[in-house]
Amino acid sequence: MSVLKIDYNRMMEDEIENILNHFDRKPTLLLHSCCGPCSTTCLERLIEFFDITIYFYNPNIQPKEEFELRLQSQKRFLSKCDKMSNVKLIVPDYNTNEFLESIDLQNFPERKFEKECGTRCSQCYKLRLSATANFACKNNFDYWTTTLTVSPHKDAKLINELSNEISKKMFNDNVKYLPSDFKKKNGYQRSIQLSKEYELYRQNYCGCIFGKIADENFIKSKEVNNYGNS
Repeated sequence: MSVLKIDYNRMMEDEIENILNHFDRKPTLLLHSCCGPCSTTCLERLIEFFDITIYFYNPNIQPKEEFELRLQSQKRFLSKCDKMSNVKLIVPDYNTNEFLESIDLQNFPERKFEKECGTRCSQCYKLRLSATANFACKNNFDYWTTTLTVSPHKDAKLINELSNEISKKMFNDNVKYLPSDFKKKNGYQRSIQLSKEYELYRQNYCGCIFGKIADENFIKSKEVNNYGNS
């Protein structure tokens, strides 16, 4: 028996249509952003319909220099793209201990060696999504969502399911999670195009130092086995 696949992009479009029919203003949206390039497509699609504030919460990014590069890329897009002149940016204090506590290597040491998309990533998503939802609640935003679904390396189904679970536990029922799958309709390709247009720094790993090491080791193993060009 086949499982019905949920079209999260269509769900977002339906919610936007509902907004147009029922709001007499642009609703406020807190958008968790993982980096400047990923935010480009998302902002481009949302800016017409929402009053957007970016929440740049990424304690997973290491080292600190990498975090600063990605933050500067985010700031560059907001300052260089005329359509984004009214987008606000919030940057919580950088604290990698929050990420390390969330992945709990003491009880789950195997997470240190996982490639991207394992349980370490799920815990990382929960951390950042929960922080975004909590901030949205405390500050009375109408909606919240994340740029994470634009990446072809991220599981949009998992991200949306986690976000919906978090929303059910929130203390402010007036704040809604906006479902998404920003990679749909060539979203990822568009982010590459916009990154080149605005000369944004584009990273070559997710941000987590453990994922970077795992990827580098995987690439080395392919080279050793002459699989590098396959």
